[in-house]
Amino acid sequence: MKWEKTITTEKEYEESLARLSKIFEADPDSAEGMEAELLVTLIEKYEKEHYPIALPDPIEAIKESMDRKGLKDKDLIPTIGSKTTVSLVLNRKRALTIEMIRNLSALLKLPVEVLIQPYELDGKQEKVRI
Repeated sequence: MKWEKTITTEKEYEESLARLSKIFEADPDSAEGMEAELLVTLIEKYEKEHYPIALPDPIEAIKESMDRKGLKDKDLIPTIGSKTTVSLVLNRKRALTIEMIRNLSALLKLPVEVLIQPYELDGKQEKVRI
């Protein structure tokens, strides 16, 4: 199949994956290597449109990042506020503020896009407070 257009059907998607698996390790400067690079771009575009990956829940992302970095709740006090505020935020009793989001993004290396999403707060959907 020639790759003269974007992938628009599941059949084309499957064919492009099969072809890519055959030429994936080709020399980047060869014709097959350039075809592989093009296929990766086309496949990524199709997957983004047809198989979007949802961003993780902000509080779960914070907890997972803390776990990976070996941080405890008390380590977030300079970033979020008092021990009570940290507890309220992590237990979904208080929403993240913009300032908290900025600080957490810097400390935990989490994208702001993850932290700014609405999330469940004490049983209700909550938006970020300014």
